[in-house]
Amino acid sequence: MDAVRVELFGKDPKIQKAISVARNVSVTKAPVLVVGEAGVGKRALAKFIHENSSRAERPFIVVDCAQEARIVENEILGWRDEESGRFNKGALEAANTGTVVFANIEGVDDEFQKKLHKILMELPDYDIDVRIVATTTKNLSKLVGSGRFYRGLYTLVASNAINLTPLRERENDLQMLAQFFAAEFSENGNGQIEQSAMDKIISHYWTHNVHELKTVIESSMTNSESGILTETDLEIGEKRAVSMISDEDNEGIRLMSLKEAEKLLIKKALVHTSENRTQAAKILGVSIRTLRNKINEYRTDGSAYFVNLR
Repeated sequence: MDAVRVELFGKDPKIQKAISVARNVSVTKAPVLVVGEAGVGKRALAKFIHENSSRAERPFIVVDCAQEARIVENEILGWRDEESGRFNKGALEAANTGTVVFANIEGVDDEFQKKLHKILMELPDYDIDVRIVATTTKNLSKLVGSGRFYRGLYTLVASNAINLTPLRERENDLQMLAQFFAAEFSENGNGQIEQSAMDKIISHYWTHNVHELKTVIESSMTNSESGILTETDLEIGEKRAVSMISDEDNEGIRLMSLKEAEKLLIKKALVHTSENRTQAAKILGVSIRTLRNKINEYRTDGSAYFVNLR
């Protein structure tokens, strides 16, 4: 049986259909577009497609297209180091015979979309054979219709589209995954969830789906002395927000300057979203451009986390 990752596992018919389609398309060379909300498991499904294909032992490279346009183009096509003069291979060349994932493909710069389409069409001329999987949280068809996404690139990547249903619409799977994570993050592997806590989990609007659920259960289990997660232990909603903006010493944000608080909150949002800048910007309620400017500002200041941020 295929080793479906827990992020995708569930009995809901919609998620089972998505897994079935992914399994069937994995044996082909056709591009795949995975559509779904943040944290629902799009990259996990891309990995599943790769691992169930003949390319399983070959490179699997993810490019986050929500980054700055120059960085995205460099990561895809390669770049030359100004100091050493050494050329660094881009994802398309480095993943030859493997799989390249264009995560958040809606973030590809307008000017680069046509160029990328042309390059992908010409890959065989350069003896480069890669499987393309793209992921998005957007309705790309609507973006094409409004002129915000290049039709040629859309047609290429969307030849096989798979939609992942939000976790909040799969109540049985939500309970199963919550219990799975409770056991995984308990000391003895037998963690349980009280019914009152489970009721609160079911009623919560999981904006970031499985990723958010996993993060919440992991942090909440540290509050449980008995290994049984109670409603009091559960860090969710407002309680979770307060936890996110506390620093490592649990000193409240009120003890910080406004600039320090802003920097910490941005860092926490990036960590929470696995450094997905588009989703971090949504959480923070700012534009992706504003977030990029702030990251560059903190890099200039020499803040370690932001200097090392890709």
